[in-house]
Amino acid sequence: MNKKNNKNRRWYAAVFLMTVMGMGLFTSCDKAVAEKKDPETIKVYGETIAELTAPPMVPRPVGDRAATKLKIEMEVIEKEMEMADGVTYNYWTFDGSVPGSFIRARVGDEIEFTLKNHPDSKLPHNIDLHAVNGPGGGAEATFVAPGQQRTFTFKTLNPGLYVYHCATAPVGMHIANGMYGLILVEPEGGLPPVDREYYVMQGDFYTEGEYGERGFQAFDMNKAIKEQADYVVFNGKVGGITGENELYAEVGETVRIFMGNGGPNLVSSFHIIGEIFDTVRLEGGDLVNHNVQTTLIPAGGAATVEFKVDVPGELVLVDHSIFRAFNKGALGILNVHGKENTKVFDDNFEAEPYNPEPILGSAPIEDGEPEEKAVEVLSLADKMERGKTVYNQTCMACHQTTGQGIAGVFPPLAESDYLNADVTRAIKSVKHGLSGEIEVNGNIYNSVMPPQALSDEDVANVLTYVYKNWGNNGTEVTTEMVKAVN
Repeated sequence: MNKKNNKNRRWYAAVFLMTVMGMGLFTSCDKAVAEKKDPETIKVYGETIAELTAPPMVPRPVGDRAATKLKIEMEVIEKEMEMADGVTYNYWTFDGSVPGSFIRARVGDEIEFTLKNHPDSKLPHNIDLHAVNGPGGGAEATFVAPGQQRTFTFKTLNPGLYVYHCATAPVGMHIANGMYGLILVEPEGGLPPVDREYYVMQGDFYTEGEYGERGFQAFDMNKAIKEQADYVVFNGKVGGITGENELYAEVGETVRIFMGNGGPNLVSSFHIIGEIFDTVRLEGGDLVNHNVQTTLIPAGGAATVEFKVDVPGELVLVDHSIFRAFNKGALGILNVHGKENTKVFDDNFEAEPYNPEPILGSAPIEDGEPEEKAVEVLSLADKMERGKTVYNQTCMACHQTTGQGIAGVFPPLAESDYLNADVTRAIKSVKHGLSGEIEVNGNIYNSVMPPQALSDEDVANVLTYVYKNWGNNGTEVTTEMVKAVN
């Protein structure tokens, strides 16, 4: 009996000890959470003026610096800027860019934030920072009329990548006109180092004219309410991160992109053609995923993606809701330079004939030399109709419906000095492809156009269609002209 009582006492003692330890563990966890949320627990040292950068650049990493009082000043500027080649729009901006300046802080910083509204502005504005724990994210505290400024302070309690935007009524209109950006709150000790960091945000725009319609375009509230975007772009415009604005890296480097989505309406399916994200910090928070092909970024949300570049070439950033990329502007370039690595990627192979067995039910392949078919003589109207069909099936995705191209990526065919100067060169480009740097209408393009699998007759028809449209010189290209080009 004594042995049984001793055993029971030991069991109760163990349970009591575990209970006490458990209470202590949960108490310490609760205390840690409370300390994370308590602004008094992180001591602040000194005062610093924040470094702010326009996209696609970001300020220097926080590293292991102590928490500080960080002074930030931003200015609202309303100004007309280019939306696409030949298209302008009246943007409302933070610090004159879309997205606005990138803000970089660390958890525990005390932010003194001043918002200024330029005297030339037509409307009042404010700022709602998703990194703020407080009413309106600071929107009420920063409501400023033109020619005024207001200041408020807040403590950065939660590390993460956060969107900021204007929240003045009508809120959707202010965001749709470009009033958004990112604020990064790094954890204590900073983020792991990488070789390069970039700042990209997607946004959807709604204009009175259709995509590519030239001239000044005003905001269309009806389209915005129906979520019928004319433009879906990176960094505020078609070609916002192409051409002279393209991103850059060297083979072997690690790249981090702080990717935001200003919206106001559309979710982004962010993808880089030719790359896999080694790490994705989902929704800008602590949850980490690996080996990701495409990541969803909600309107008003963000994600941090990291990857190593292994081979040289142009990596294409897109919204994989793919018509947005090739028909509405959500397309950018990361240009990677360095040595080839054929163990990872090798495309140095010649094209070879492919002669499969006939598909069941198809016409049999005749032995001997095929008879040469007589060339059908078409009227100009028929050539134009067939050329239009070929253009819509083969060319339109890159060069767009009226030949305007995509700024910095695909050259225009409309009023093209490159085409009009040399029809033989144009034929050769369609038949055999074109790569490397070319100049069209004073702008430099450096992309790849693969050879088109078209008959000589189709090449003649589609080029005739292009030459007789969109302000070109009206050349009629014949099948004989195409055959003569080797």
